[in-house]
Amino acid sequence: MVDLQARRSFFNCCANAQEAGLEAKPPLPIVVIACKVFQGFLERYLPDHLTREVIWLDYGLHAVPKNLKSAIQEQIDRIRVPSLIVLGYGLCGNGLHGIQTGIHTILVPRTDDCIAILLGSRQAYQHEFNQCPATYYLSKGWLESGSNPLQEYLGYVEKYGEQQASWIMDQQYRHYKRLALVAHRPEDLEKYRPKAKEVAEYCAQWGMQYVEILGSEEYIRQLAEAAQNLTLAGDDFLIAPPGSELTQSQFLRLR
Repeated sequence: MVDLQARRSFFNCCANAQEAGLEAKPPLPIVVIACKVFQGFLERYLPDHLTREVIWLDYGLHAVPKNLKSAIQEQIDRIRVPSLIVLGYGLCGNGLHGIQTGIHTILVPRTDDCIAILLGSRQAYQHEFNQCPATYYLSKGWLESGSNPLQEYLGYVEKYGEQQASWIMDQQYRHYKRLALVAHRPEDLEKYRPKAKEVAEYCAQWGMQYVEILGSEEYIRQLAEAAQNLTLAGDDFLIAPPGSELTQSQFLRLR
């Protein structure tokens, strides 16, 4: 159930940059803390001269949300100068729930996970969800890092043996119906197709259909623009002022 009171309180405080007491172009230094899956994209839209620091965190942190939260909070607490911290994450399995802003202002996409950001918008994600809710997504970042069902299986085989590994994977993936490779350029689809097809061949045991989706950098571009001018942060973003925290209810949307 949506915590309406919490949402109203939060958005009354900070969904609008002017109401949060922030100038159109805040003098705060910009610090990026993001998943490595966005490394090439965010660097393109937020080059070095616009950021004080950029921190890329490991892909694997998504697997255990409490570890993701701890890693992000550790980086936030390490920054001593009041800053605008741009989080390159969605809620990510509640990994951002309970994040404390401390002395900083936080800007974060208002989305459940990274998939909507890779696809380009919440609407694009909703479209794909309506097509097939039980979809496992691949991207070049996750393929390069070995974060996919095939590599996960091989890791389990080494640790537990083939029989136990197969049982674990079956419990995790038997309900998926589709495996989707998301890329932002046709040449990336071509480049990463062979690796994705290897994963698809392994996942065929659960009847997963392999598809390719051409995503968009639009969400990332908007995030970078909002970081430079917080008045541009619309309903697809959250602005958390100093002394506040991120909660699950702030990411939820009334339908």
